[in-house]
Amino acid sequence: IKENNILKMYVDENVLNFMNHKEFEGSLMKNELLEATVMFVDVCGFTAITEHVPANTVVTLLNGLFDKIVKEIIAQGGHVDKFMGDAIMAVFRGEFHLDRAIDAALSVKAHLSNEPEIDAGNGKIFKPSISVGINSGEMVSGNIGSASLKRLDYTVIGDSVNLAQRLQGIATAGQIIITEDVYHKAKESFQCKPNGQFALKNKVKPVDTYEVVE
Repeated sequence: IKENNILKMYVDENVLNFMNHKEFEGSLMKNELLEATVMFVDVCGFTAITEHVPANTVVTLLNGLFDKIVKEIIAQGGHVDKFMGDAIMAVFRGEFHLDRAIDAALSVKAHLSNEPEIDAGNGKIFKPSISVGINSGEMVSGNIGSASLKRLDYTVIGDSVNLAQRLQGIATAGQIIITEDVYHKAKESFQCKPNGQFALKNKVKPVDTYEVVE
């Protein structure tokens, strides 16, 4: 029981549920093509304070912020794919996956805007904020990794996933950035404004972007 409880802290719930299925071992290397929404959330300005405060303080602050972000993701039916330094990758599947992802991002943004400034010590004051990239489209879901190493990562990959991460990279503090294609899918439900064209890695043409306001 103790080992299982520890495992649950490190392995996504979707993977654990999948491991209980009879076809688990025979389908380790199978994958699935699906329509879904991917969201990358970065805690802005956090890297800068790591140079000035103890490691334990950094981890405690980051875990506290991650907990708040994850709660909003789960509330909208998303699941956390992975933690990436001071960023989170989340995937939303099923009905209204795009709307639920944007709702989660807006909820996190609103929640953190009401958070008080954090005294990180050594005279460093940190105001929590996020930058978000969201993209929706076709992607491959499956176990990615090395059979030789016997280490796999149940995740999603594809151009639409890479683009979501690039969008997060150009987002500034407080921004939720989407593409023009996603904008046309979301404009009936959310207020958005043009955010300009950007030359993004592995994209031949500049990408038109929009910011979700509310």
